Amino acid sequence: MRVGRETRGRRGKGVTVITGLPLSAVEIKNLARQFKQKCGSGGTVKDGVIEIQGDHRDMLVELLTAMGWNAKRSGG
Repeated sequence: MRVGRETRGRRGKGVTVITGLPLSAVEIKNLARQFKQKCGSGGTVKDGVIEIQGDHRDMLVELLTAMGWNAKRSGG
């Protein structure tokens, strides 16, 4: 699973994107809700990809590894 940052199509506003989650749609929504609360930020789920507003890559990688997932930071 990858945790990256994207600005494309968002008028320069960055979002943190989590891809490659082998979970069902309901589980991904629940995980996104937890991440939004931890980051204190908004976000959404689109096509199985979690998008969190702002740059929270480091925090999300730590949270995912603490949950037992093999998460890697992607991008610059």
